[in-house]
Amino acid sequence: MSSKKNQQIVFLLVCFHILIIASSNYLVQFPLTILGFKSTWGALTFPFIFLATDLTVRLFGAKLGRRIIFNAMLPALLVSYFITVGFRNGNWLGYNSLFSFDLFVARIAIASFSAYVVGQILDILIFNKLRQHQQWWHAPLASGIIGNLMDTVTFFTIAFYKTSDVYLSENLVEIAAVDYLFKIIINALFFLPLYKVILDSFLKRLHRRIS
Repeated sequence: MSSKKNQQIVFLLVCFHILIIASSNYLVQFPLTILGFKSTWGALTFPFIFLATDLTVRLFGAKLGRRIIFNAMLPALLVSYFITVGFRNGNWLGYNSLFSFDLFVARIAIASFSAYVVGQILDILIFNKLRQHQQWWHAPLASGIIGNLMDTVTFFTIAFYKTSDVYLSENLVEIAAVDYLFKIIINALFFLPLYKVILDSFLKRLHRRIS
């Protein structure tokens, strides 16, 4: 693959990662209750990053996957902070809010940044080890389970451990556990089949070009 094509892929995937992080940081402000369990809408969007990373590693290799993370992580930190400080319960607080330091918000931004880096690097490491396995679903399933676990633990520990927010303090373990459970269910029911469809489509197009 040409260097120019590589740069285009990296740019598009970095933008996609930042978009998902921004969306998730906004949607995490909205509670979601399913079957009596508490979570947030952000749990439904963030797994898209794992899908994109797994496909990148499978098709282009772990080196490109790591490059995308390193290019996205600083913009992701800034986006996480400005989204979190600028919006409260989905309401825009005005431009002045962007220039005021808030420790609670800073913890969430740093947590989002740390969880993204830890979860994605671990996802790449595990996926790359298992991608040659005979069964196509072993690598994305295993990397999703472990990567999402570390992502969830890292985020909720840094952001909300001993927080002054009474609701989060009282429900932290439940919210984190349900958040992780939702991610795993979504990954197994929706992202695994989607991964297979996109992978097969790409490989067929590649085969036609070679033929």
